[in-house]
Amino acid sequence: MTEKNPTLEKAFTITRIFDAPRAEIWRAWTDPDEAAAWWHPRGLETPRDSVRLDVRPGGTYAYTMVAPDGSSYPTAGTYREVEEPSRLVFTWAQPGDPDELAPVITVTLEDLGQRTRMVFHIDGIGGQAGDEDVYDGWDSAFGVLTDRLA
Repeated sequence: MTEKNPTLEKAFTITRIFDAPRAEIWRAWTDPDEAAAWWHPRGLETPRDSVRLDVRPGGTYAYTMVAPDGSSYPTAGTYREVEEPSRLVFTWAQPGDPDELAPVITVTLEDLGQRTRMVFHIDGIGGQAGDEDVYDGWDSAFGVLTDRLA
């Protein structure tokens, strides 16, 4: 019998339009050098040597965010769907957590010419603007990406 994750009833979506072509946003999600530059909220960093990406269905990823006080936040998951250059679906959890119970992130990228609409949706964690938690963390990270693209 499979355990049901009670948090899967929680979800949120963030939509952003980036002033960059879709290929550049895809690369931001799939290149380890790019991921290290923005996979963290403002004030934290993601050391490049902590980022490992195997971007294919069944492949895994891992990275660690580090706060100024030295606190670290390791994250890992498994890619479920990879449809270059438009869609990624992957689990998002701490290393060692059961993958089947992990929240699932879906990123879709819509080509708008020299701009890209990104829809980021996470199932398994609730959130809203101002929560100073997961929603605000991702929202801030997308701000870091926006700055990097400028």
